Amino acid sequence: MKVAALFSGGKDSVYAIYIAQQWGWDVTDLISIIPEEGESYMFHIPNIGLTDKLAECMGIPLSKISTKGEEEKELDDLEQLLSGMDIDALITGAIASDYQTSRINRVCYDLGIKVFSPLWRCDQQMLMEDMISAGFKIIIAGVYADGLGEDWLGRELDKEALAELMAISEKNRINVAGEGGEFESLVLDGPNFNKTLKITGSQTVWEKQSGYYRVDGAEVV
Repeated sequence: MKVAALFSGGKDSVYAIYIAQQWGWDVTDLISIIPEEGESYMFHIPNIGLTDKLAECMGIPLSKISTKGEEEKELDDLEQLLSGMDIDALITGAIASDYQTSRINRVCYDLGIKVFSPLWRCDQQMLMEDMISAGFKIIIAGVYADGLGEDWLGRELDKEALAELMAISEKNRINVAGEGGEFESLVLDGPNFNKTLKITGSQTVWEKQSGYYRVDGAEVV
C-alpha cells in the first residue's frame, strides 16, 4: 500500500507520520498545501514554507500546491494534487476538528483514497506528553488565545511548557494541544528525522493579542 501524509511541519502532522511508521507503514510521500495570502480555513500557515527543508530532514519526498485559501475552494487544490498521485491512503494529523476531517474524507472518498488519522479523538494531554517523551523538538510558532503571550513564540514545548499550557487550559478553557487554533507549532527534530532543522534567523511578529514566530533563515544539518 502506497501511503502519503498531509504535512505542515507542525507537531500533529509529524507525530501522525511517526505513529504510522511505528505501525510498519512506509510513508512514501509528503503533501503540503501552501496558502498564498496567509489565510486558510483548512491548512496550517506559520512557516509553511519550511516544509521543503523539513521533508529533507525526514528523507521523504514532498509534493505541494499553492492555494488562495478560499473557503471550500481550497479543497479543489487538495483534490488536484491528490488526483495526480499514485497513492492508496492519506495520513492526517487531525485530533478533533470535524470541519477539517469531514472535508478531507470527502475529497479522498471521491478519489478512492483511504484516510487514516491516528491521533483522532485521542486525549490531548496524553498526546502532548507522548510527543515530548518520544524526543520531538517542537517550538511554538504562533499563539492566538488568551493566556498565551509573545513570550511563548519560539519557545520549546518541553515538560515545563506543557505544565504551563495545562494550567492555562484549565483557566481559559483552551485545547491543550492547540486543536482549536489556540497555537501553532514547528518541529525541528525527532526520532523519525535523519537530520535537524537549524534556525539561523528569526523574529517575532506581534499584533494586539496574537502573533507568530517567523523563521527568516534555516538550514538542514
